[in-house]
Amino acid sequence: MLDLIVLLVLVAGIVLVTAKFKISPFLALLGAAFIGAFAFRLPVDEIIPTITESFGKTMGNIGLVILFGTMIGVILERSGAAIAMADALIKLIGTRFPTLTMTVIGYIVSIPVFCDSGFVILNSLRKAIAKRAQVSLVAMSIALMTGLYATHTLVPPTPGPLAAAANLEVESQLGLLIGLGLIVAAVSALAALLFANRFLKRDIELLPMPEGEVEQSYDELKAAYGKLPNGFVAFLPILIPILLICLSSIAKLPALPFGDGVAANVLNFIGTPVIALAIGLISAVFLLRGNGKLVRFNTQIADGITIAAPILMITAAGAAFGGVLGKSSITTFLADNLATLGIGIAVPFLISAALKTAQGSSTVAMVTTSAMLLPLLPALGLGSDVGAVLSVLAIGAGAMVVSHANDSYFWVVSQFSRIPTATAYRTLTPATLVQGVSAFAAVWVISLIML
Repeated sequence: MLDLIVLLVLVAGIVLVTAKFKISPFLALLGAAFIGAFAFRLPVDEIIPTITESFGKTMGNIGLVILFGTMIGVILERSGAAIAMADALIKLIGTRFPTLTMTVIGYIVSIPVFCDSGFVILNSLRKAIAKRAQVSLVAMSIALMTGLYATHTLVPPTPGPLAAAANLEVESQLGLLIGLGLIVAAVSALAALLFANRFLKRDIELLPMPEGEVEQSYDELKAAYGKLPNGFVAFLPILIPILLICLSSIAKLPALPFGDGVAANVLNFIGTPVIALAIGLISAVFLLRGNGKLVRFNTQIADGITIAAPILMITAAGAAFGGVLGKSSITTFLADNLATLGIGIAVPFLISAALKTAQGSSTVAMVTTSAMLLPLLPALGLGSDVGAVLSVLAIGAGAMVVSHANDSYFWVVSQFSRIPTATAYRTLTPATLVQGVSAFAAVWVISLIML
């Protein structure tokens, strides 16, 4: 019982120092690992090896994958490929159903691009379609926000799901995670779309434009990128890694559909997440146009490293905290007690949702929850690879619940949409609650079928 109190104090401490005092989650998690090691009475000579080995193992397993995935996202954002993808999707599905169009665009763009950046990039498009269709800008904001959010927390190569997969040791099952993640993300996006449509024809007062600020039209935004990449080429850096990872997963099935010879070995190699994303990164180079391509490429790669660095550090620090928990007796205590509750897949969802709501960051919620959860999976009936993959998705669902004032994404959406804060609490925040709960419902149904 004392160990449980220690765990609760540690988690509360992580939330307090990150949310109230704005301490880096990296330092908070690493500090919790050291404090926890002493509080759980680990042998002194095991403390440093436990922390460093967990830290290094996670960095080795997932470091290059997160780096390559982030670099692809930066190139797609800076080259205008995200705009090219949006244009291609508009041509395909039209603007007759404007909120659906925005949801689909957000759903696809956010697979490699961070949802915050995706909203900023697509904000002018949102306004242009809303004006053309004569519908509420707030409804369009909800549709775009939740479309982006769906894949951001559920579908690799976005760093959050990748980090959770690494902590739960299912990096080899990324093909299954992507396949199921796309389904769960689609369910959550559809539920949020239905919620957004409630505001479609409502006349909601927005904040005035800041004095001296000129609103950029969608056509002006496109012109700022110069000649946009070809729509098909723009999709390749996303599609190639996903396709290769999924083909590798198929090749490893017990039936050996590609045999056990050269073809299977080649697919297994190029479908390794690091290689698949490296090939995707190479394909992204073709999105760069005009003079100075090499300079821009080097700049964007450096920016990708800068963006990925804190994510890598937080992920590894979370793994160190999880390593300490795994060595302590708290895992046995929780396993014995959680097993009797029979709530299985709900545990990762509830922990992640509590952490997300309390401290605001989806990534920190996913990393911390997955780090804590690994030793508990067998007791929850989630010890298999499928169980661990579903746990990653349940954690991702929880990491959407709920977005409010302590979440930077909440402010990006509300400020760029000129939605008053009180209105944002009545529209954006409930939308993420609907989205997270519906995503978990989809995970729970899948668990009934696959577990």
